[in-house]
Amino acid sequence: MRETSRSLSELLRSVPDYDSARVRQECAQAVDSDRHKLIVLDDDPTGTQTVHDVYVYTDWQPETVAEAFDDGNKVSFFLTNSRGVTAEESRRMHLDIGRAVAAAAGERGVPYAIISRSDSTLRGHYPLETAVLRQTMAQYSGIEANGEIIVPFFREGGRYTADDVHYVASGDTLVPAGQTEFAGDRTFGYRSSDLREWVEEKTGGEYPAAGVLSVTLDELRRCDYGAIEQKLRALKGFSKLIVNALSDDDIRVFVTALCRVMGEGRHFLFRSAATLVKVMGGISDKPPLTRAELCNTKNRNGGIVVIGSHVNRTTQQLAALREAEGLHFIEFNQHLALDDAAFEQELSRVVNEAQQSIGQGQSTVVYTRRERFDRNTGNPEDELRLAVKISDAVTSIVARLTVRPNFVIAKGGITSSDIGTRALRCRRARVMGQILPGVPVWETGDESKFPHMPYVIFPGNVGGTDALREAVYKMDPNGEEEG
Repeated sequence: MRETSRSLSELLRSVPDYDSARVRQECAQAVDSDRHKLIVLDDDPTGTQTVHDVYVYTDWQPETVAEAFDDGNKVSFFLTNSRGVTAEESRRMHLDIGRAVAAAAGERGVPYAIISRSDSTLRGHYPLETAVLRQTMAQYSGIEANGEIIVPFFREGGRYTADDVHYVASGDTLVPAGQTEFAGDRTFGYRSSDLREWVEEKTGGEYPAAGVLSVTLDELRRCDYGAIEQKLRALKGFSKLIVNALSDDDIRVFVTALCRVMGEGRHFLFRSAATLVKVMGGISDKPPLTRAELCNTKNRNGGIVVIGSHVNRTTQQLAALREAEGLHFIEFNQHLALDDAAFEQELSRVVNEAQQSIGQGQSTVVYTRRERFDRNTGNPEDELRLAVKISDAVTSIVARLTVRPNFVIAKGGITSSDIGTRALRCRRARVMGQILPGVPVWETGDESKFPHMPYVIFPGNVGGTDALREAVYKMDPNGEEEG
């Protein structure tokens, strides 16, 4: 069945409101009673979109995983960037992580749960990653996951699920996810917007749509914890449960029931967007970071903004940013990637120009050429390898800087992951909060190329047209006055 678009405001009016204070209190009590350490495997660095004052680790060596278990937080993130690697690389990675997590938890006698934090528009190596994690939990911890819970709701990014259909908001219009540009992803594309059918599609029929359970909006809005708990208890053999949601309170009601069932000794794996992590972790709301908290007036060098994402929203945000005064713009021609000599010459040009403008106190925006560049071989992994080669080059622009920029903003999931881990050499970073809704800011660690610098991780598909311009304003002491 082909789903149709619908009005978000009309949909919200059609469901009852909550006693929000009561829902929050009941959820807080349930989360406080839960003893699980939450390990979040983030397939790009945007998964910290809803949290603050937790740590992100960029490797999963046994000693690093042990450090995470001892860091004093209920939630710890591990940046896998698995959306930027091949399926086989992701499989090996998740085997290693699952083994290390099981060992650290076993040594401490700590129960744990793993959340596979994924793209809110349903892209990624699914069902591979959670299937591998299920295997490692069973093999190394003796835990059989009863089921998998799928929660792509993410309000800040305009992602809603109703009647089991996942939507992407464009203003007040909810567009079925399978009809958006994200569903046409050359590596991770899909057809289905109904999440039950999406599960069947992605698992090749191993888990038929008819067998996928779902928590309805009606059950959530009535706070029918008994009905939700019953569905959770019904999961077996790694069967799937979808959670519909239009608000964070919907997630809170679900998590209240979830914690109760986990307390009975049942085990689940999670494939979710960022909101579930925040609620399960008991992380409080925090307003967006202010210019006073972010702007470094002592360093008079310019900052650098690196734009790798090619989704339409990013291109629109770049066009709005170009209207700002005082910025220097450099286009990087990634279409030269199949000619190694020409590609290296282009990269050197961009680095030298950026270095000069930053050193002169002018914030610089480096962006890839907006036209898509595809190999069109028919092999999705050929496209992925080309994307990785281009991302490596974009990353090296920051890695080659010898002058400390005032700030770094990276636009796009793969871009921001590679810049954080390889260019800035972060091993552990503290999540400061968000500069704008859904746009996280890390503080780099002592080991980083530029220690204790705010690093803005700007997802390609988040924010309105002026969002990137607003973020640059907040970071740039030499920038234009806010309008």
